[in-house]
Amino acid sequence: MGEANKKYQIDTEENRNFLEEIGWGLLKFGHQFPSPGGSSYYLGDDGMPWKKRSRETWVTSRMAHVYSIGTFLGHEGSGELADAALKGLRGELHDKENGGWYAGLTGENEILPTKQCYAHAFVILAASSAVLAGREGAEELLKEALALYDLRFWNEEEGLSCDTWNTEFTKMDSYRGLNANMHTVEAFLAAADVTGEEKYRIRAGRIIDRVLGWASNNEWRIPEHFTEDWKADLECNKERPADPFKPYGATPGHGIEWSRLITQWALSTYKEDKEAAKPYLDGAEKLFGRAVGDAWNADGAPGIVYTTDWEGRPVVHDRMHWTLAEAINTSAVLYHVTGKEQYGEDYAAFMRYLDESVLDHVNGSWFHQLDEKNQVIGTVWPGKSDLYHAFQATLIPYYTPDLSIAVAVKDGKKYRP
Repeated sequence: MGEANKKYQIDTEENRNFLEEIGWGLLKFGHQFPSPGGSSYYLGDDGMPWKKRSRETWVTSRMAHVYSIGTFLGHEGSGELADAALKGLRGELHDKENGGWYAGLTGENEILPTKQCYAHAFVILAASSAVLAGREGAEELLKEALALYDLRFWNEEEGLSCDTWNTEFTKMDSYRGLNANMHTVEAFLAAADVTGEEKYRIRAGRIIDRVLGWASNNEWRIPEHFTEDWKADLECNKERPADPFKPYGATPGHGIEWSRLITQWALSTYKEDKEAAKPYLDGAEKLFGRAVGDAWNADGAPGIVYTTDWEGRPVVHDRMHWTLAEAINTSAVLYHVTGKEQYGEDYAAFMRYLDESVLDHVNGSWFHQLDEKNQVIGTVWPGKSDLYHAFQATLIPYYTPDLSIAVAVKDGKKYRP
């Protein structure tokens, strides 16, 4: 095996070193995110803040999460950067009158309307990681975020979360979606790991059961958008297929991401009970196989297409960096959990593509959007907004798959064959 190939192969020293180098580069790249009030500036191609763009709660939360993990790795300045993001979440992004967190603030400090389940899930994730890092105010933030989520977003009867309220929490939008529920699963697993409150792991499992039911009845392509009574709306946004949060059709990157989260939930729930975990691990493999089969190298060039129709044909051919990050994560996890060589081969292919097309070797970080010829574009994701997906992809491949990544890194719980 050549040295270049070793760099892409899972469980080689060369690959571990490659990921570590990328991770440290990402942490360095993001240093300019804090605004004076703590909310996160959107980062440009060179890591400098785009100060005229809105400063959003989900981005700020992701940065708090990343730099909390950075403290465990010994990255200089991570504590102060995590604290800056927490300042934003506890201060200017927090709605003291109505509770919860604004969607964000404009460049002119006007409030962005609505209260988003998606953003609130990330507040829980950020606060969980910050608690682990011992950051001031993190415990209070986590307690408030969980209480608010329980009150406004979680539906105990349905075993799912709603999506969007108006700013005052007086009117709920009729749209229901799985993107917010996916990040809720991530947040609930982190909250359970950090607080010991297993009700959040149980809730995550209830969401997962619904998702697997929908996917298994749709040839393992996950419906993304739903009506108020949770009927799949398979035609949603057909006229706006590249919407950044509600794209038409199947989103293979989400199938891949769900696969990993389902694996984490099953392993953390059933532990040594392999028979109980097996249906979930089988479902995770089917989701990954369908997504990669539909979307990877689907149009004659390397990369994972953003969306497909319900027969698996590409709709939006662009490649988003987050999809590749999740493919790296999930292929590594499935390889370690199942021992199947195909996942190791997938991982190596994804790593090569990262190195050759998606890593910005000049300015740092990852290109966030490429077209079908792997040329950089910015129609959906201009610049390099945050570090979350890319940074996690430098860690998850080598940490135990049954723990949330912040817990695993803090405790040094690396994967052991």
